[in-house]
Amino acid sequence: MAATIITTEDLHEFKHELLEEFKEIVQNSSGIQPKKWLKSPEIRELLSISPGTLQNLRINGTLPYTKVGGIIYYDYDEIIKVMEQNRIHNKY
Repeated sequence: MAATIITTEDLHEFKHELLEEFKEIVQNSSGIQPKKWLKSPEIRELLSISPGTLQNLRINGTLPYTKVGGIIYYDYDEIIKVMEQNRIHNKY
């Protein structure tokens, strides 16, 4: 039987997959799904940012949003996607 070499990158990938599965299990078991559309105060709390920072993220196109009748809405799934795309992986 040949030995299999597991790299650090393999372990990081496994960790990421495992965390995603745990996240799905927790969401499904709690029965509580996050709201589809969030308003600015909810996004500021979710990301722990100031109103000015949120405005800058909108202006520079980092966070997608929809404006209806003067109220700005953010798609929860798109915000999570932006966070994942901007994740920084430190290699030790």
